[in-house]
Amino acid sequence: MATPARPYTLSDFDFDLPEGLIAQHPASERSGSRLLDGRSAPPVDRVFRELPALLAPGDLLVFNDTRVLRARIFGEKASGGRLELLIERVLDAGEVVAHMKVSKKPRPGARLHLAGGSTGGGFDATLLSRWPDEDGPLFRLALHAPDGASAWELMERHGHLPLPPYIERRQGDGEDPDAAEDAQRYQTIFAARPGAVAAPTAALHFDEGVLAALAARGIERASVTLHVGAGTFQPVKTENLAEHRMHSEWYDIPPGTLAALERCRQRGGRVVAVGTTTVRTLESWARTGQATGDTRIFITPGFAFQVVQLLVTNFHLPRSTLMMLVSAFAGHAHVMDLYRYAIAQRYRFFSYGDAMLLERRP
Repeated sequence: MATPARPYTLSDFDFDLPEGLIAQHPASERSGSRLLDGRSAPPVDRVFRELPALLAPGDLLVFNDTRVLRARIFGEKASGGRLELLIERVLDAGEVVAHMKVSKKPRPGARLHLAGGSTGGGFDATLLSRWPDEDGPLFRLALHAPDGASAWELMERHGHLPLPPYIERRQGDGEDPDAAEDAQRYQTIFAARPGAVAAPTAALHFDEGVLAALAARGIERASVTLHVGAGTFQPVKTENLAEHRMHSEWYDIPPGTLAALERCRQRGGRVVAVGTTTVRTLESWARTGQATGDTRIFITPGFAFQVVQLLVTNFHLPRSTLMMLVSAFAGHAHVMDLYRYAIAQRYRFFSYGDAMLLERRP
């Protein structure tokens, strides 16, 4: 049973981060990143490839196998005004839901010319409605490919990798606005199911050597899917956390993973979640009993965890829902101490940054 928490506010999850600690590029080797072992105090400085030795035979490591879409597409309105789409969800082969960045939002029925438009090597789209309702923040669009290509194919041809806003890329880094390294390093090595607009970043540190070491140590692996949405980067704007409206993300836990979770429980092993998205998926299932669906779960201190005992995670944005989740998991005071230590020791932060290992506290 979780200990009743004092009423936390947004300011409780704030901290000052030197800009130079925001990683702009991945480490030269995936498993060469640093790993802060924060299971106890004081923490221990390690390298990520040491992770298998920190786990026990019989533990179950659960990954998120989502694949990042080339979801950012540039275009213009029929009037010539420039726009940028970030496709959040594919509804079917010809319809998508997207964020739109444009000076003046077009009305339903408007024609958009994307990636040059149908006469310039790209394709057109028709704005159908706001989504999920008429006041919703997203837009539902019908895509019109001259050759009948699906939404997935159009993104692969014309889209750009939707790197987080704190990663800067300039002309000369490769295919603008993506750097050449991002196509490979902003995907996990086991990315399988396309649908995310952001990577499950804790899993970016795993390579074949680490996976082999886990298997040799008798640590089972399983996967879930949660398609990370752009809402993961949206700041919390209300000091009262109860007023924050959590974004929705689609998840799925396959039957094989449900069976692996039961085997782990029966043998007394620990469930080790790789990333906050895996935590959201497993704890959503524990609360609802639904192995697939949409989740708006908002995990803050006082949350009663039912599944996950250990968490591998990166260092998160101040005042973010992810800071709240890890604080709920490992204890607010402990997590804030770990962040102060990490800053003092020059750990690298955010998507391409370093990782830490946390243990659930009662």
